[in-house]
Formats: sequence, structure tokens, C-alpha cells
Amino acid sequence: MSIRRIAICTGGGDAPGLNAVIRAVVLAAEQRGWDCLGIRDGYNGLLQPDEYAEGVVKLSRETVRGITHLGGTILGTTNRGNPLSFPITGEDGVVREVDRSDELVQKLQVRGIDALIAVGGDGSMAIAHALCQKGVRVVGVPKTIDNDLVGTSVTFGFNTASSFATLAIDRLHSTAEAHRRVMVVEVMGRYAGWIALYSGVAGTADVILIPEIPYDYDEVANKIRTRNQAGYDFSIVVVAEGARPRGGELSVREREVGSAERLGGAGEKVAAEIEARTRQDTRVVVLGHLQRGGSPSTWDRLLALRFGAAAVRALDEGQDGVMVALDPPTVRYVSLEEATERTKTVPLDHDLILTARDLGISFGD
Repeated sequence: MSIRRIAICTGGGDAPGLNAVIRAVVLAAEQRGWDCLGIRDGYNGLLQPDEYAEGVVKLSRETVRGITHLGGTILGTTNRGNPLSFPITGEDGVVREVDRSDELVQKLQVRGIDALIAVGGDGSMAIAHALCQKGVRVVGVPKTIDNDLVGTSVTFGFNTASSFATLAIDRLHSTAEAHRRVMVVEVMGRYAGWIALYSGVAGTADVILIPEIPYDYDEVANKIRTRNQAGYDFSIVVVAEGARPRGGELSVREREVGSAERLGGAGEKVAAEIEARTRQDTRVVVLGHLQRGGSPSTWDRLLALRFGAAAVRALDEGQDGVMVALDPPTVRYVSLEEATERTKTVPLDHDLILTARDLGISFGD
């Protein structure tokens, strides 16, 4: 089927590099004579048009000029607009989840959209896969600072987020040493500990706690006591938000209908247990959304531009139901089914874990 008009949407949590993807898609589409539309806030621009002056906007060379270096996304994003389980408030005030995917497919057809480029993480790729099964021509672009999408060696946004976390850890060393404190740094990483692992090793942390390795509070405290006995009376502990103790559960702040549960508090719990066991002054720094914001790194800009251009090339080559993926040194295509079959967690035999153990870093096990 020939293509005349495509649409692009950005969903889930924001990540540095989203605007670079949008720019690459628009410019590559224009090179082929295609029109390009942008859907606001994931799919909400189509599913909730009354909330926007323009829920779907025309994108052109002019509208994407000078956005490569900008964080966020000019189209907006949301993690509460899953068309497969869309939150609807009934007359009784109760929020229920409704499948609006068929309605979304119809709205895409009415707009004359021949193909869709969906940019997002595992949830967005799962939605894209479902739409593909309903007849929508889709190409996915992997985005997540957590780097937990299978099929691609890395996602854009991860490099910027882990580099920022490393910088924050670097800065905490001096204040921790000056006050003889334990500094607990909570970073993002719901089910995968890539950010904690990379930034913790690069930032020379003493303890790194990740979701893949359930930890023991006593082991963490023992590491800190050992350092104190050796004359190092301060320590840096990096905790992924999804890390949990042996036999324990995730630290969840709240659960909402139509959106993923919000994690939080892992760092506070670890800090409290450390202070109780070591009697050493312990403070917590939660980096939170600082990891998502700001200008993308050189690596993430280039990867995002490559992914955006590759997504358009994939459509031009007749591809459908695929996600673009980095397979160094090239970008290849993997099926959306493969990309959503599981979460890419840190293998326990990963070289960086082995390196960390050789350096004396504790994982609390």
C-alpha cells in the first residue's frame, strides 16, 4: 500500500531524545513526499479531542526546526491514555477501564493516516502491537531511560539519564566525606537496574541495589561497617526504585486505575535500616524526574535521529509490525511481538556486575 500520510505519537514517561526522533521522522517523511501528523499526549489527542484546540497537528520542517537539543516532547505524552484500558469516570464517579482501541483505529482511518510511528517504552510497544493486529500499519521506536526493552542493545534516553545520575553521585562523594555520612541515592529503574548499575559503578558507589538481586539489610550494613573499620567513614549507596529486600515487596506510593503503579520510598527504607543498624548519620537523595529532563547527550541525540529516520525507512520498505532497534553498528528491525515478550533485565552474569564485584562493590547479597 502506498503511503501519503503518516502520524507519530509519543507515549509513556518522557525521555531525552524524543524531540530528535520527531524531527527525524518529519524530515525523512518530507523527503518522500509524505504528510506527517503529530498526535497530542500519546493517543489522547484522538480519543479526547474536546480537551485540545488541536488534538492532531500538522508537522513540517518549520515546526520541528531547532528541537533536536530540547528535552521533553513537543507533542506531549502521558502514561494514563492506554487505549486498551482507557480510564473512564462513570456517572457514579467510579473510574473504570474501557477498551477504546477499535475507536482509535477508526479515528486513524478517518484522518486518512496510512501508517503510524509509535515512540515509547514497553507499554507503548504493547499498544502498538495490539493496533497492528487490528490492521493499523505500525512501526515502533524504543524509548525508555530504564533501558529495559528487549530486541535493542540500548534505548535512547538511557545514556543521558545514567550520565546525570553519575554526575549526582560524584557530587555527593564530597559532602558525604565531609560529614562522615552514608548517602543513599535513589534512581529510576522499576523492574531493571541498568541506571543504578551503570551510574553506581561509574560513580564508584560502595553498594548498588538493583531489582535483579534481592538484598539483605545486614549485608549492606556489614559493607558500611567494613569501610568504617578501614578508615573510610563515609559510604555511597545507590538504590534502584524497584529494588527490594529478600522476601520483601516493591515500595509503592500509590496505584491508580488506568496507569502503572507509582513506585517510591525504596531509598528511604534503605536509609532507615542502615542508620538503625550502623548508628551512622544517613541521608537520602531521590533523583526522580531530574533523570528524565534536560538536553539529550550526543549519544542519545544521534541514536534518536537514527531511530526516527530508520522508522520512516522501514515504512518505505514495506515493513509493518516492527520496532527499530540498535544492533551495533547498524539499526535493524525486530517484530513488535519479540520486543514486548519480556522485560530486559540485567543478567546476573553481566560483565559490569562481575566488574563491580571485582572492585569490591556490594550488591547486598
